Amino acid sequence: MATMPIDLQLLNLCAALLLLLSFAMLAQRRIVTLVNLLAIQGSLLFVATILLAWRTGEHHLYLSAALTLALKVVLLPWLLHRLIRRLHVYWDTEPLLNISGTMLVGLVVVVFAFGLAQPISALANTATRSAIGIAVAVILLSFVTMITRRKAMSQVVGFLSMENGLFFGAMSATYGMPMIVEFGVALDVLVAVLVLGVFFFQIREQFDSLDLHHLESLKESQPLYEAQYSANETPSLDPTGSLEGATQALHGGPARDATHTSQDRR
Repeated sequence: MATMPIDLQLLNLCAALLLLLSFAMLAQRRIVTLVNLLAIQGSLLFVATILLAWRTGEHHLYLSAALTLALKVVLLPWLLHRLIRRLHVYWDTEPLLNISGTMLVGLVVVVFAFGLAQPISALANTATRSAIGIAVAVILLSFVTMITRRKAMSQVVGFLSMENGLFFGAMSATYGMPMIVEFGVALDVLVAVLVLGVFFFQIREQFDSLDLHHLESLKESQPLYEAQYSANETPSLDPTGSLEGATQALHGGPARDATHTSQDRR
């Protein structure tokens, strides 16, 4: 019986740890721990990319691993920790589902992901095609993390974890994307985090919280604001009314018609 090479065993171990980290992020309520788990996820991607580059001899994967180390292990976690300290956001509020319900939904999502990835794995001819199902599961679990959280910071961590799953899926199915695509995606992710950081400060300044349910009050208060605005609108000026007002101001009172004037003379 042929044994699996040690590098493939390590790749499968990295894939299994990525899936476990996705479940840990799904159950975590402390935002600082979420960012630390995201950094560990990036470290596993770095190790998996190095192993795949060594096995396949694809030299562009080494550059992709260096980009992963710089962006997903060092820079993005540092930016998120800096935002957490500046905004003083350390805990997420009560999610839409409790932990038990969320984990149950996660199990159903994993089963669905493996069923969805089975035809893709059959078409792939790479040595890591068995990890495609795990990559799809990581993507869907990250999406569940985003929709079950209320804090904007937690949703950004879920978005970045989803991008890690997409990267791992591309690496498992096709040995990575072209470098120009990877550089473009990395730049897009970095710009998105910077823009969202500015957006966080605007939300905090407006609502004194990063809980996104406060944004629903904008939609609820919009009809009231429109009613107040229409009530305070400056009325349209009628030239005839303006002339009568000027006549009244000159005569010291309202203008009288001809009948009243004739009665006064009698």
